[in-house]
Amino acid sequence: MTDTTFDRRRFLAGSAAALGAGTATQAFGQTANSTEFEQAVSPAVQRNISSFRSMNWQDHFSNLNNGCILCDIESRAVHFWGEDGTTYRLYPSSVPLTEDLTRRGRTEVIRKVEGPSWRPTPSMRERNPEWPEFVGPGPDNPLGTHALYLSWQYYRVHGTHDTRKIGRRSSNGCIGLYNEHIAELFAFSRVGTQVVLL
Repeated sequence: MTDTTFDRRRFLAGSAAALGAGTATQAFGQTANSTEFEQAVSPAVQRNISSFRSMNWQDHFSNLNNGCILCDIESRAVHFWGEDGTTYRLYPSSVPLTEDLTRRGRTEVIRKVEGPSWRPTPSMRERNPEWPEFVGPGPDNPLGTHALYLSWQYYRVHGTHDTRKIGRRSSNGCIGLYNEHIAELFAFSRVGTQVVLL
């Protein structure tokens, strides 16, 4: 066998392997972005961090009065711009499980609660009758350590004690953050802070 024949065979074999790997990666990429994949993630996976993309507040708000919160459902991230024009934060988040649980548009913070209690909504109780009617503040509370109540009934930006939810489609409509992140956002925000979910 000549060196030329050997190199040609090695090149063809390597190209076929690379092509197969590319197809497998492409197929995995399509599956990995689907909700079906996320629901089938094994419990051993701790979290799936958001794929952040930078945003400009001017693209979504006309001013920075009271600060601005942008919840980007596609990239699973929460952006905060302070009224001072210099404070900016970006946090990974959980987002609603399905499109029918997702609400988009403009709202605002109407109430801030440290150590929130939680009651499932009537539709949650219908879907999950085994859930408790009330959970007080503490480690079992789905709202975590802090909650920002929005002008839309039942919608909140809140913390979570279950860190596996962050970066995933895992909520019943709310936007969830790590407890340390919601504590920081809670301190920056005030009643009247502008909020956009897109």
